Amino acid sequence: MISVENISKSFDAVEAVKNVSFSAKPGEIFGLIGPNGAGKSTTIRMIMNIIAPDSGRILFDGRPMVEADKERIGYLPEERGLYKKVKMNDMLLYLGELKGADRSRLQDNIDRWLKKFDLTGWQYRPISELSRGMSQKVQFVAAVAHEPAILFFDEPFAGLDPVSSDLLRESIIELSGKGCTVLFSTHIMEQAERLCNRIFLINSGKQVVYGTLDEIKSAYGSKTVAIEYDGDGSFIRRLPYVAKADLYQRWAELDLADNADPDELLQELARRLSIRRFEIKAPSLHSIFVSLVGGAKEKGDAS
Repeated sequence: MISVENISKSFDAVEAVKNVSFSAKPGEIFGLIGPNGAGKSTTIRMIMNIIAPDSGRILFDGRPMVEADKERIGYLPEERGLYKKVKMNDMLLYLGELKGADRSRLQDNIDRWLKKFDLTGWQYRPISELSRGMSQKVQFVAAVAHEPAILFFDEPFAGLDPVSSDLLRESIIELSGKGCTVLFSTHIMEQAERLCNRIFLINSGKQVVYGTLDEIKSAYGSKTVAIEYDGDGSFIRRLPYVAKADLYQRWAELDLADNADPDELLQELARRLSIRRFEIKAPSLHSIFVSLVGGAKEKGDAS
């Protein structure tokens, strides 16, 4: 288990992280989410002992990190880094052996992961010949091939097509099912909502929200209606039943105004649109994120 206790970090006059605390458990996919520049990557680097916090402490299984703990960690950084002229298999063996993995077992794991990601045909070719998406999958294999107990994924879906994203998501779920502690950092709320057991939302280096998705939606969400329709829905924002509306071409997510009756809203919509779906639901993590962080960002920009 990873325990982060009141850590802070400043770079010159900038406070990147301010008194952050949370824990991540074995078998859990823990979401560290927030906008760009919120302090996510700095927090991960402190946990991994790449940089030291100015104050606070980080515990692995109840004690400070020791050198041997680094071999238990797999890391997919936001800034990708592979040696372009080296063959893929040699690169993966080298990185795995740096973590103390047995070469024979490591090769078996590399073969299995490359087959899973449909990269076997590229195994002995230079990294420079790979596409961006292929390089991303190789970087993922490098993070997991030595069978770490703790995994850090910093924006792991960047540059991946939908098929590869689905495969990567399945792989992350598989690893957590085997007992890995997965800390997953992203600013893409849809991915966090699909994957994470608990969420820590950070903005401007500070905690905004921390808890399970159900707890967060209960505490910060309002009554939400999702609709799919045919017709011109531009009028929806002006309805008295609607406090906030995210409108798309044929789909909308609406936050209802206080005391608004969903039945009356449905009747009004049905008079002017062809309704294909009308669902009362918990708000999406995306809408909660925008309501909590968007306003704070605007205030910060104005100041």
